[in-house]
Amino acid sequence: MPRLIPVRRPDFIRTMRKLGFVGPLPGTKHQTMMKGERVFAVPNPHRSDIGIDLLRRILNEAGVTVEEWSRALHS
Repeated sequence: MPRLIPVRRPDFIRTMRKLGFVGPLPGTKHQTMMKGERVFAVPNPHRSDIGIDLLRRILNEAGVTVEEWSRALHS
């Protein structure tokens, strides 16, 4: 099973687009990305990477498995 590693926000967005998500779209406090009925908040840009715990929660909310994420990240 692939392991998650921290990821930069631009790489996160690029990878989610590879998985078929649209966005980031404007939101109230956070931008969002969507695919069909699945909508999730994109972390605001900060100086640090998106950590493993937050990445795992976002992927779960988006319905993306770690395997799908890993394949898209490295393709």
